[in-house]
Amino acid sequence: MPGRQLHLVVDKKELSPSVFILRLERKGFLFDPGQYVFVNFPEFRHVREYSIFNGINDPYIELLIKEVSDGCMSKKLKKIAPGEKLEIDGPFGFFTLNERFFNIPPLLLVATGTGISPFHSFIRSHASLKYTLLHGVRYGDESYHHVFSDRYIVCTSRENSGDFQGRVTEYQKEHPVSKDYWCYLSGNWGMIENMTDILVRQGIPYEHILSEAHN
Repeated sequence: MPGRQLHLVVDKKELSPSVFILRLERKGFLFDPGQYVFVNFPEFRHVREYSIFNGINDPYIELLIKEVSDGCMSKKLKKIAPGEKLEIDGPFGFFTLNERFFNIPPLLLVATGTGISPFHSFIRSHASLKYTLLHGVRYGDESYHHVFSDRYIVCTSRENSGDFQGRVTEYQKEHPVSKDYWCYLSGNWGMIENMTDILVRQGIPYEHILSEAHN
């Protein structure tokens, strides 16, 4: 159900020293994969938006969160414990899949860091998707998707523990896709701008590129 509701935190999973998953009770909450919610504590004014990490059929809500040094909300969320409640408002956003993408055409999904959240939700929700997922992280232990196959390519910029050492933009320059692909980009603005330029130069129509910035 859309709108502002309190949801119980049922679990918190640490993925790295700064990144964690919060799992909340679902309470009938409906959304489209790729949408986001506004998160707040009751009677706390620093609202923050997070993309939904879980699939549409999961019996819970999950949020992938990175603690940032100047992030008032992320620091507060890092300290939350199961049994506490969060205020969830939403869902919002249009960074979603058209029904024609469920089977064809192929998709190129490109993310940096926690920008992988909407793509994790895409894939968990629609098993028939034809996709390649590029994930740019600094270190291999920051690959938060945990669906390892030849369709998930981890690009590590600071070590050689992934599938490719370098940025996702460098990988794309060396591995162009065919012109029938549709491309979703999720992450920092620098990556989105550079990747868009690369894809257009490789022949992907500009209207086949969709993007959403994540900090």
